[in-house]
Amino acid sequence: MVDALAGILAAEDARRYDAPLLQSAAHHPDPIVRRRAALALGRIGDPAATSTLLELLTDPDSTVQQDAAFALGLLRDPAALARLRDLVLNTPPGEQGATHAEAVTAIAKIGGGEAAGLLEELLVRRMAEVESGNVPLVVVQALGEAWRLGNDMPTTVVAQLAEVGQPPVRHSAVYSLSRLRAPGGANVLLAAANDPDPELRALAARALTRAYADTAGLDPGGLATRLSRLVEDDDPGVRINALRSLGTYQESRFAGAAADRTSDPEPNVRVQALATVGRLGGSDAAAVLAEHVDGGPFALRREALLGLARVDRGRAIIKSAAWITDESWQMRAVGAQALGLIGGDTAVAWLGSLLEDADMRVAARAFGALADASRAQARAVARELLLHADPVVRTLAAGEIQVAPRGADAGLLVDAYERSLSDPIPDARIGIVEALGAVSNLGMAERVAVEQEFLRRFPSCDDYLVRQAAEEHLPAIAARWGPAFPVETGRDIDDYRDIARRLVLAVEQGAAAPRLTIETDRGRITISLFAADAPMTVNALLELTDQRFFDGGSWHRVVPNFVIQDGDPRGDGWGGPGFALRDEVNRRRYGRGTVGMALSGPDTGGSQFFITHAPQPHLDGTYTVIGRVDGGMNVVDRITQGDRIRTIRRR
Repeated sequence: MVDALAGILAAEDARRYDAPLLQSAAHHPDPIVRRRAALALGRIGDPAATSTLLELLTDPDSTVQQDAAFALGLLRDPAALARLRDLVLNTPPGEQGATHAEAVTAIAKIGGGEAAGLLEELLVRRMAEVESGNVPLVVVQALGEAWRLGNDMPTTVVAQLAEVGQPPVRHSAVYSLSRLRAPGGANVLLAAANDPDPELRALAARALTRAYADTAGLDPGGLATRLSRLVEDDDPGVRINALRSLGTYQESRFAGAAADRTSDPEPNVRVQALATVGRLGGSDAAAVLAEHVDGGPFALRREALLGLARVDRGRAIIKSAAWITDESWQMRAVGAQALGLIGGDTAVAWLGSLLEDADMRVAARAFGALADASRAQARAVARELLLHADPVVRTLAAGEIQVAPRGADAGLLVDAYERSLSDPIPDARIGIVEALGAVSNLGMAERVAVEQEFLRRFPSCDDYLVRQAAEEHLPAIAARWGPAFPVETGRDIDDYRDIARRLVLAVEQGAAAPRLTIETDRGRITISLFAADAPMTVNALLELTDQRFFDGGSWHRVVPNFVIQDGDPRGDGWGGPGFALRDEVNRRRYGRGTVGMALSGPDTGGSQFFITHAPQPHLDGTYTVIGRVDGGMNVVDRITQGDRIRTIRRR
């Protein structure tokens, strides 16, 4: 069995559709192998796998069926809709289970008018059962996944079921209505804002923004007043969501409600409160923000300075002067970000000097801020920065050139590409390829010049992410370089046998899952890893842990009531381990305390991971779930941006 699993892992990791191998695995006598084959068929993404997955929907093992249905959702092949329709509509309710629920999700992921009609038919057929209190699982699933249909979502039916259904039905329906901010669900969302269930109140608070008031024809003042009451809610998640939405109204008369929460017992409520005060402005806002700029935790000081930059530029530029000379690179970087919001000649001049900061992370933030303060000035210096020492600066510079390219940029960009070949991250190479594509689109002469010079100097490329960018922006070069997939992974079959034995078969046969302990300045977090669901990703995480890769880092990104994120050796969100992982999306759902891999696009995982504060169903099936917090969620809730990670160790 190890050999069969290793072959599947190798094909999946390379994104190579090996039909004989995978079809043989799909008919293996052991369901563990068949399950892995089903997942691989979906993850590899070749529509030729559809027929095999449809066969697996009738596998004698229910977990194989579930993974096959999930994999059909990954393929998004409309050819599967007829069989999925039969499965969810023509199976008696008493015989329906998790496989049928996964089939509903697959239908929603495939999307389009036919899929939307199918889900609407399902909901209408089962409405009487919902009203009687006998709720089919597929109805709950269909309501919770309906948001994936976008404008095709049957809003009227979803809203109707939200009003008559029991808690699971109501929760799923409110989620979809809030996720899409559907105007037709306004009455449901207004009612949910007063629901006894804090999760429903949080969903409603998140949705009731000023933009929603306008599209749904609601009174903005009345909605903002309602949010002002919700910022006093007993649940911190509700308070955070209400504060965030309140900030979108940008009316200073509501700033007092946000200012009152700057002394909230929950640190991330205080962070969000300061952000909202900065958005709302008003005569008292500057004083509230200035109070927090000079002392306290980094996350609060950061939000206070950025808010001050929005509401009182004169006071903010005085404060920023101290920040941009601080010994801490994080402080200087935030000072640069504030200058970008302040704008004006003085801010632009200071940002120009920060481009020469000794710390490349500050220089990168300064360039991004310069683009915010003066797009013309950023474009004026972008070409000079294409050979900058920092790959992020070069990435941002290439992005500015892409927006306003010139024919003469081709040579500069090709030189910059050569400079980027030794970068630890691929971002500059990708950005340069995108900018070269913009230059080549100027005309035939520019296209010929780009293709000839680029191919002369770089006849091949071994980075699949860069080849993927070339396929979109420089197709002639991509044709010479070869397709992005399959990938040369650098592993041999023995490597895959080892991972299959340690992380798939062992856990499937009952061995304890690997666990991690994260020691932070706020306390200890323990995590169980889903090794059998995402073996390649878990293996990479464990190897980095053993190398002490994460020790001494910081939570560089914290979005209150959403996620905390770590694993960036740079500390500014751009760093990685020097390699990229292919996604291993699986049937695990993003509930509270779920650990997932951060991405900048498909198959770009590395070392950055995140932990969710609250359920985030929109991440399901897109970001690889690698584990779940099994101890210390109270610590996760207290962590704010910039807090330190002391160590991460295997348990």
